[in-house]
Amino acid sequence: MLKMRQSMAQLEEEFRHHIVQERMDSKRLSRDVVVRSRRRNILRQRKRSSMRYWLLVAGLVATAVGVTVAMFETLYLLLG
Repeated sequence: MLKMRQSMAQLEEEFRHHIVQERMDSKRLSRDVVVRSRRRNILRQRKRSSMRYWLLVAGLVATAVGVTVAMFETLYLLLG
């Protein structure tokens, strides 16, 4: 009977240990999911910001070229 009690106590202790380990693993996995999600959001935001920057630069260059062409055409018409 004593061996049976010891083995039951040992099984219960192992079960408790297993439950605690599962809870810790679950919390760690949840934190990992949050970290990965934040990292993806930051990368997406950087990509959008970079694209917006280059669109702005392209727009400014196109505007400068357009204004320059229009100015010289007007000057050619006025002096021609």
